[in-house]
Amino acid sequence: MATKAKYSDSFFQSLNKLTGIPMSKLKSYAKENNPFNILEHPGVVDPNDRQLEKINKLNEFIASYNVLKLDQENEKITFKSPNDSGKYFASLLGGVKDKERFLVAFLDNSNSIIELRTVSQGTTNMAVVYPRDILKMALANDCSSIILSHNHPGGSLKASPEDVALTQRIVDIFRPLDIKVLDHIIVGGYSFSSMAENGVLPNDRMDVANYDPIELTAAEEEQAEYISVDEEMEL
Repeated sequence: MATKAKYSDSFFQSLNKLTGIPMSKLKSYAKENNPFNILEHPGVVDPNDRQLEKINKLNEFIASYNVLKLDQENEKITFKSPNDSGKYFASLLGGVKDKERFLVAFLDNSNSIIELRTVSQGTTNMAVVYPRDILKMALANDCSSIILSHNHPGGSLKASPEDVALTQRIVDIFRPLDIKVLDHIIVGGYSFSSMAENGVLPNDRMDVANYDPIELTAAEEEQAEYISVDEEMEL
């Protein structure tokens, strides 16, 4: 009952501030009637023209919010497997050969995307990832987990030791916050590979969290088969 009273008071206070209808009139009506009638049938509290206009605007906002929320719920992108996330990131990074891009998907507890962000976009041979920025984004989204992804402009699908080390850095930062790194998708050409599916995704925190920038450098190999991601830590 205490919780109900708390939210009732909050409802009336908000309604008072948004419409200008006196608290005494709102609470007096609600003693014997459904308080939602004030929004659905505003004439019950005999509002003046200005108050009625504000109630109508508030109702329009609530209706628009509900419709948009329903649309977004129906359009949510949810990952059920590494294949799902791989196809998704391949559709975004497939065929990108002119630059390295590093993306992060912030997920809710049903593995649905809350927000997708490009956290680094460099040239063909350099990009920089700032772990502090990823952390700020994760906290702003109140996410439960994240999926990382970046492209190899040269087309290789193999996660290099540097890719694994980079991922470990991110795991070290998020593990104490109970935010799980579910996967790191490597995109090459129009194909992809999953570090989780290939058994090379770090799962345990190994070191003290390091927030220094991570420099991604594209290095040409003798065979020019792919460009690997090199990690340099600033100590």
